[in-house]
Amino acid sequence: LIPASDEGREDIVSSLAGLRESVGAENVLAIDYTHPSAVNANGVFYAENKLPFVMGTTGGDREQLMSDMESRDAFAVIAPNMGKQIVAMQAGLEDLAEKFPSAFAGYKLEVTESHQKTKADTSGTAKAVIGSLKTLSDDDFDLEEDIKMLRDDESSLAFGVPEDAMNGHAFHTYTLTSPDGSVQFQLQHNVSGRTVYAEGTADAVKFLASKVKSGMEGKVFSMIDVLSEGALE
Repeated sequence: LIPASDEGREDIVSSLAGLRESVGAENVLAIDYTHPSAVNANGVFYAENKLPFVMGTTGGDREQLMSDMESRDAFAVIAPNMGKQIVAMQAGLEDLAEKFPSAFAGYKLEVTESHQKTKADTSGTAKAVIGSLKTLSDDDFDLEEDIKMLRDDESSLAFGVPEDAMNGHAFHTYTLTSPDGSVQFQLQHNVSGRTVYAEGTADAVKFLASKVKSGMEGKVFSMIDVLSEGALE
């Protein structure tokens, strides 16, 4: 997290200047996996110091974050999920919802998501997927009230999370049930550990570095932009 004190920030700016002089300004980028409470302040710090960044931290005021970045011509990849395969799934659902809105009209949506107990906020991935499923089902699902969030080991174990993944996992189940209960569709994506996010983050860093070195104006990208350009390994 970026220090709140002026002295702490001055120390980081000084260190940043030395690093840029040592390796070249275009070779210095930040990776942000901090805390929802730090999202907006960190983003402004990076932008004001012309430091390109990849942010996988969820939460914060996302509209304000995007506004702050765009007004400052920041270079960034910002995404609530850096897992390439999960992002591809999200993109597919968004396309499905756009092409076939209300295809599941009348179906009831239920969502359960489990994360390590240190995750402070609701899953950003769940929010994105729910948005598409709501368009498909016309369900009045409430993001604040209706998501079943599991943040304790006992509940997570009962949900099927392996014991050795208690400190790092993301298990999601979305269920759509017909009005009479005779038809049910279920979507799951379960991640143990953080390797999938690390791989996606590395791709995002390479993608962003190429944009910085291209000489283009600053722009905020998403992981879908990274996927669309084929910048994956």
